[in-house]
Amino acid sequence: MEDSVRIERRGRIAIVRFDRGVKANPLSHDLMRALTDAARGFEDDTETSAVILTGRADSFTLGMDLKDPTVAKSRDAGLAERRNLLQAGPRMCRAWEEIEPLTIVAIEGWCVGGGVALAASCDLRVMGESAQLYVPEIERGMNMGWGTVPRLVNLCGPARTKRLVILAEKISAKTAEEWGMADGTAPDGGALEAALVLAERVAAMPPVAVRLCKQAINAATTALNHAVSHADMDQFAIAQASDDFDEGVRAFLEKRPPRYTGN
Repeated sequence: MEDSVRIERRGRIAIVRFDRGVKANPLSHDLMRALTDAARGFEDDTETSAVILTGRADSFTLGMDLKDPTVAKSRDAGLAERRNLLQAGPRMCRAWEEIEPLTIVAIEGWCVGGGVALAASCDLRVMGESAQLYVPEIERGMNMGWGTVPRLVNLCGPARTKRLVILAEKISAKTAEEWGMADGTAPDGGALEAALVLAERVAAMPPVAVRLCKQAINAATTALNHAVSHADMDQFAIAQASDDFDEGVRAFLEKRPPRYTGN
């Protein structure tokens, strides 16, 4: 995955790009581990004030790679191994949430499922005007995990989170900004440049004060997040064993409407 995740330095700003070379830019387990390592690489970095995360120029990511062999392996594994494999996504999001510099996500095209989870783990989000957010997990017979639900509630409130997660509404960049999911929009192709403008403003601030203020704001905002999301990985493991999960994944891969039974 070394070639899929690249880090560029511009003074006090770092730009992390991930690109698997295909438009879907799906989140395989290997890519998630590489993104986790990239985030943790800032742990001892005292020079960086802002980190920008971006995907491809035509698509941020269409979410979890359902064709990843590790996904199939996790379904057939014993409970202990399955729980270990299922931690890749939560660990990635937690690593990005815990970065001390301010994090800004630049989103072009689709940002789906695990991509929304990753974006919600960061501090600010800038979207190209044609970009869209979409959380289709419930339509695949899954729950929304990775600690995402409380993060979304913090950003846009409970009712809008229900529209995102339960109704699986596709949210435009304009709507995302109105809801508080996006902190700015830009002409298509301009999300990274707009994120850089924000990052430059951050980089001009006292670097230690930036970190202290972020720490205080996050402490006030996320104090109960783990309490209400600590079981979402195990809920996913339960959902993964259901007939509806099988039907949801098959229907997606076969490009047809699913037929759910509640089993």
